[in-house]
Amino acid sequence: MAELLKTAILGASGYTGAEAVRLITGHPKLRLTALTGHSRAGERFGEVFPSYRHADLPDVVKWDDVDWDDIDVAFACLPHGASQDTIAQIAPRVETVIDLSADFRLRDPDVYAANYGRSHDAQDLLKDAVYGLTEFARDKLAGAKLVACPGCYPTCSLLSLLPAAMNGLIDLSTVTIDAKSGATGAGRKATLGLSFTELAEGAQAYGVGNHRHAPEIDQILERVSGTKTCVSFTPHLVPMNRGEITTVYARLPAGTSVDDVRAAYEARYKDEPFVHVEAPGVVPQTRHVRASNHCRIGIFPDRATDRVIIIGVIDNLTKGSSGQAVQNLNAVKGWDETTGLTLQPVFP
Repeated sequence: MAELLKTAILGASGYTGAEAVRLITGHPKLRLTALTGHSRAGERFGEVFPSYRHADLPDVVKWDDVDWDDIDVAFACLPHGASQDTIAQIAPRVETVIDLSADFRLRDPDVYAANYGRSHDAQDLLKDAVYGLTEFARDKLAGAKLVACPGCYPTCSLLSLLPAAMNGLIDLSTVTIDAKSGATGAGRKATLGLSFTELAEGAQAYGVGNHRHAPEIDQILERVSGTKTCVSFTPHLVPMNRGEITTVYARLPAGTSVDDVRAAYEARYKDEPFVHVEAPGVVPQTRHVRASNHCRIGIFPDRATDRVIIIGVIDNLTKGSSGQAVQNLNAVKGWDETTGLTLQPVFP
């Protein structure tokens, strides 16, 4: 039997870190060797997340207390900005780094600086980072050293858009994305806006007109279409723990029908283990992908015959983050992409 790869999770005390622990503990080719969390260093992981009190896991330590020469794979679940600094120091010592932050997603360092409020100081790594939307990146993922996992909003939006964009089936100048996510998308921090009384029984838009995930979506649409793109993207925070839904509106080019769009999606995703096109008339729901690595997509005619509505749902912490990260690692190593990800959605 092949030796298990020694695996570390940077930022294990956050929601994406905990989700990575959940998935990696069930992965037959990985062994959790190190868990880091600056503010929780010195604690048992079961103290940070009581649901793991029964589990035999490493204690939480600071990242610079880890012997990185003894680590094969690192999942970086760190905040945007902090990730690039840490990865720059560990990347030469680790075989594979899967980054879940935004630090290596945007190819243009100036666009990164404008959206994330700091310079990109690891551009030597940036130029070789692979953008890991797994279903559309397999040829580049094989053997990759550094993988930049897409954000949860771009993951759901791009899976909902790319088959149409790649085949000229929508007018990219008309794309509008209405996106909604559960509160875990904002991270595990004690802020007033995420307290129960501020969040419950309401919904709110944020980042209106300037959300930093929009340029990430533009970048990939431009790459596949060759067309300069500027999507209209508005995210909303809704009072649920996990889950995400994006509703995409776009105009159809002359001579194109909704049936043409559906046929392209069914052909593109028919062999995908995690992306599913719903039958005509079936509306995807977040509850049907909860805690899973699945994405479900519905395609609908609008009341105006020259427009199409495309609805996608994912779990923001799994397919939108840690699950996709594991799927990317599987692709990097040439393993079956479903390895460690076969858990079915949790319902109800």
